[in-house]
Amino acid sequence: MIDTEKERYASKISSESGILLRGAAAVIELLDSDATVPFIARYRKEATGSLDEVAVALIRDRLAELRELDARKDYIIKSLEKNGHLNDELKAAVMSADTMNELEDIYLPYKPKRRTRAQIAREKGLQPLAEMIFEQGGADPVSAASQYINSELGVEDVEQALAGASDIIAEMVSENSEARAAMRELYARESNFSCSVISGKEEEGQKFRDYFEWNEPISKAPSHRILAVMRGESEGILSVKINPEEESSLRILEGMFVKGRKADSEFVRGAVSDSYRRLLGPSMENEARAVCKMKADAEAVRVFATNLRELLLAAPLGGRAVMGIDPGFRTGCKVVCLDPQGKLLSYDTVFPGMNQQRGAEAVKKLTSLAEKYRVEAIAIGNGTAGRETEAFVRGIDFGRNIIVTQVNESGASIYSASEAAREEFPELDLTVRGAVSIARRLMDPLSELVKIDPRSIGVGQYQHDVNQSLLKQTLDDTVISCVNAVGVDVNRASARLLMYVSGLGPELAANIVRYRDDNGPFQNRNELKKVKRLGPKAFEQCAGFLRITDGDNILDSSAVHPESYHIVERMAADMKCSVLDIIKKDSVRKGISIKNYVDENIGLPTLTDIMNELVKPGRDPRSEFSVFQFAEGVNQIGDLEKGVVLPGIVTNVTAFGAFVDVGVHQDGLVHVSELADTFVKDPSTCVKVHQRVSVRVLDVDINRKRISLSMKTK
Repeated sequence: MIDTEKERYASKISSESGILLRGAAAVIELLDSDATVPFIARYRKEATGSLDEVAVALIRDRLAELRELDARKDYIIKSLEKNGHLNDELKAAVMSADTMNELEDIYLPYKPKRRTRAQIAREKGLQPLAEMIFEQGGADPVSAASQYINSELGVEDVEQALAGASDIIAEMVSENSEARAAMRELYARESNFSCSVISGKEEEGQKFRDYFEWNEPISKAPSHRILAVMRGESEGILSVKINPEEESSLRILEGMFVKGRKADSEFVRGAVSDSYRRLLGPSMENEARAVCKMKADAEAVRVFATNLRELLLAAPLGGRAVMGIDPGFRTGCKVVCLDPQGKLLSYDTVFPGMNQQRGAEAVKKLTSLAEKYRVEAIAIGNGTAGRETEAFVRGIDFGRNIIVTQVNESGASIYSASEAAREEFPELDLTVRGAVSIARRLMDPLSELVKIDPRSIGVGQYQHDVNQSLLKQTLDDTVISCVNAVGVDVNRASARLLMYVSGLGPELAANIVRYRDDNGPFQNRNELKKVKRLGPKAFEQCAGFLRITDGDNILDSSAVHPESYHIVERMAADMKCSVLDIIKKDSVRKGISIKNYVDENIGLPTLTDIMNELVKPGRDPRSEFSVFQFAEGVNQIGDLEKGVVLPGIVTNVTAFGAFVDVGVHQDGLVHVSELADTFVKDPSTCVKVHQRVSVRVLDVDINRKRISLSMKTK
């Protein structure tokens, strides 16, 4: 690609987004040199003007769209040339198209297509008749059509000739780019969802009953309702139409194509009506559906990604000896003990709820295990029997303080049956693997949750209905962002975690683990260069996000990139002290003027980041862990009473409200109207996944297992 094309892309993106042209151009250059979004946002601030990950990702995605548009233009130009349609005017129109819709509208009349009714009429020699009538010069259509009767071509009478001419005019109207643009604007502005239940599907489709008779402008319909309606349609329960008033559409089209009230104009009026009902209307409805779906998908994916980020960045307990318990009634509770590094030391099964004897045995076994492995915390899955198991464990006297807390086990069963779990614990039962996952989630939620497909974690809405490519890209971006924001201990991380580090991937992650197994822990970041296939570009991209604690260089435990080590070393030399002194002594850091170290490569943004990092090298951006406890005596949905106020944990945030776990095995809904005393448009501005909240019970429907909650104070 020549530089002028990159400049064009940068200019286009800058004008659309408001991002400075210089920053957009720099990001494009960096992306084209295989730099990653986290690396660009963190370590190339001088070049980009300190653009954050959101802005860098926006440029990346828009750049891909613009390049796809250009590729489509090249294809269309070649197709037009091949089929003898290309001329200077048409080529200029193609090359100046700003959107894919505009481009396809230009190409539509020339696009190779199946034999339409209009094409058949043209084969019968009726194109001149259609063009003459379409001009509306005052000719009588019947008289004109009589001249085109030709049995050999299949035109037996005037009626057939006029029908063919009408078909040609209808297609001309449908393929007119100005008409399509006008209809597209009308559909976006005035279309309504019209939804009804298909006869005989009333009982089968009760979950969609809110939409049995439903009308709403597409411009106002929220994403969750759009996706719900489309799911109902795909399941054969609902009939859905998206159209403006027909009169509005015909008024616009007739204004464009009907020039008077003579016979030929009235003929065109009829052809325009046929075009709208048979061709243009259905085409625009399909486009409107696609646009609505795309917007609904984007909003649903945004909510999913926001929720996922909060879950991934949940406070970690850290490196402590942990007991994990996967609760169970019939098969018992699976119990595992892990060391502070997450290594499995022991596993067993206890039956605390079977009978008094089994309960006593469980107490004895759990006490023994806790003492033997010096357990500091006990993580209990929040699934079936979770509250009962928690209450049982809290009643045990361990002789010392041990943290007891429930852990969200969503997706743990997915991990237990995964290839990653089988590779790590090939000899263990699924439930034991699940208990290990529960314990590790308490120690470090991020490290454990990356082993699971984000779509299985359970913090989204309609995740199986949205565009799966968009969902995967967005969720992968979210995981990558979180992993690199926290940083990864290269000597402890699994290959699954390492693969999300900037510049790595599955192969290099596996190679790092293999090198570590063969050669022992990495002593410094430069040693990464010895890993198979980890070349200079990969090292540049990943080094700043990988941490080495207790290694040869204190800076290897920080987010300071190796390319900037010489700056810190210069600071130490100028201050006549060691790098360690700069880190440990606030007085030394205060004596450093970072302006003295600005040069053509390093500016104030990077120097500021370096100084902030030296305050606490490798600091974890996540919050401090604290124990949460549900209300005592509230274990089942039947224990809930209207008006009671309870502590809860937000488990999911949707477009219409938030779901909150109050410890009764069934999440309650805080509708968007009950989130605050003031009006709330976007629930994610009020609550986050994993947030601790206080809720009041509004209503309980035990039969339908529905709990209505409120966070209002009034």
